[in-house]
Amino acid sequence: MAHILILAALPEEADALFPGLGDAGEGAVPHRRLSAHGHEVAIATCGLGKVNAALAAGLLGAEADLLLMTGTCGSLGAAPGAWWLAEAVQHDYGANEPGRFRRYRAGDWPMGEPGEAHFAAMPDPGLGIRHARIASGDSFVACPEAAADLADNLGATLVDMEVGAVAQAAMRLGKPWAAIKAVTDDANGESGGDFQANLRRAARLAAQEIERLVAMI
Repeated sequence: MAHILILAALPEEADALFPGLGDAGEGAVPHRRLSAHGHEVAIATCGLGKVNAALAAGLLGAEADLLLMTGTCGSLGAAPGAWWLAEAVQHDYGANEPGRFRRYRAGDWPMGEPGEAHFAAMPDPGLGIRHARIASGDSFVACPEAAADLADNLGATLVDMEVGAVAQAAMRLGKPWAAIKAVTDDANGESGGDFQANLRRAARLAAQEIERLVAMI
């Protein structure tokens, strides 16, 4: 039996996972606890952004064997659907230098020659869904030029506001992590409306894959 913490930024994303099951847990982060496929599972609604995600991971992750994240994301060229996030990078961590912004792995010294900036997830146990690198930052990307920068300079095909922080927190806690998110929008001028229109559908797509993952562990 494993103790699994699953994080979701929004209530709609958390509610899509094992809907209707579990009891409310106590503490600063809203969460519910349940048993699923022989594991003890906590599903937490962490809130938007890297600080909220890292805080929830730190408060609830110490007792977990595995940290997972579910929810939604924007596309930087990736096809619609759910994606296994094999790599995560924080696109707003780095150094502002004359004429450029140099990105570093979050937590590393932002000076000197930058190395690889991403955090690697646990191995995919065989879910059979597509893999991607996600870029996370404390901004909602709704601009084709910004999206192109992340795709061209970070090799990312998806964007969100939390996974990179969960990955960093998991590393500090010495825990394996994984994330599955589904696309709501194309990180362009229509993203605000598209996100709202597609939130629940995409949240359920990601949740179904997380449920399959829990069953496989």
